Amino acid sequence: MSDSLYRRIISFTNARLWQLVHIDVLLLSSLLILITGGLFVLYSASGQDIATVERQVFRLAIGMGVCVVLAQLPPKYMRRASPLLFVGLVLLLVGVLLFGVGAKGAQRWLALPGGLRFQPSEIMKVVMPMMVAWYFADRQLPPSLKQIATVLVIIIVPVLMIAKQPDLGTSLLVAVSGIFALFLAGLGWRYIIGAAALAPIAGYSLWQVMHDYQRQRVLTFLNPESDPLGSGWNIIQSKTAIGSGGMYGKGWLEGTQAQLDFLPESHTDFIIAVLAEEFGLVGCSVLLLAYLLVIARGLYISAMAEDNYARLLAGSLTLTFFVYLFVNIGMVSGILPVVGVPLPLVSYGGTSIITIMATFGILMSIQTHKRAR
Repeated sequence: MSDSLYRRIISFTNARLWQLVHIDVLLLSSLLILITGGLFVLYSASGQDIATVERQVFRLAIGMGVCVVLAQLPPKYMRRASPLLFVGLVLLLVGVLLFGVGAKGAQRWLALPGGLRFQPSEIMKVVMPMMVAWYFADRQLPPSLKQIATVLVIIIVPVLMIAKQPDLGTSLLVAVSGIFALFLAGLGWRYIIGAAALAPIAGYSLWQVMHDYQRQRVLTFLNPESDPLGSGWNIIQSKTAIGSGGMYGKGWLEGTQAQLDFLPESHTDFIIAVLAEEFGLVGCSVLLLAYLLVIARGLYISAMAEDNYARLLAGSLTLTFFVYLFVNIGMVSGILPVVGVPLPLVSYGGTSIITIMATFGILMSIQTHKRAR
């Protein structure tokens, strides 16, 4: 047997094996590159605390397990479960408002046995696009005005409940995940232009119902130097760290802003500032390239999906992942207000990591369960 034929057989066998276990190799490879690089940055951002890295690895392992399990579940079963999951989570959100556990002025969790806590709003980031995709699955597209109104009600109800916790950042992400599914269903330009025209009114209404600390974040975003030692400290130190990194950075573990504790939340929301200081523009570009590979693969899976449900779900999940990335980098660099959105798969976290990995499990399921043509 020639070497070329042998390599072809091995290549076919490996491809067939991955298909049998419903793993998308390209997506998995991109995720592993992103996660590995993130752990190196986290070690530095946490003050070289190996215990923090170990906890992150444990949570990533759980997230990877969730990803693999969901990848085995055919999309048709996800479709059937979508309305049940949505109604169940809405009831849990009601439970949060009535019986939830509070911390730092927010009531966002349900208490579980063993001292554990569960945040239903995080899961809604995944279930919301599942519900909207289910609604449009067997309907003629583009959607009619009545269908658009129905979907907006589906989106608004849980969003208002999450905002009341209060959790403005998560409520906006849940809203975005549903709106992306609506947009991908073929939302007409007249509706998009109409929504844009109403945006100032919506912005003013939102300002009126925002809490004082949320308004302060917006004011700080507009002029962080107005309170450099108070509310403006985070963003000023973040931009200082980013700027001091230059083209190639100061070197791993050599960043002064994080290592000397000038940069708050350096291992969570502001971790990309640590990356920029230690690895410079080149390091940030490499990270963004890894994110680009993940997003490109997700959009390809959406474009190649077999039905409306899979297409809308894959597309909205991928675009929501992009919003995670855009919002975090935007707030760290000072072009968006600080809303507490972590850098996906790099920032230290718990529920958010598992939720994000669940989205990639769904994407793998959509890609690997397609019928042979």
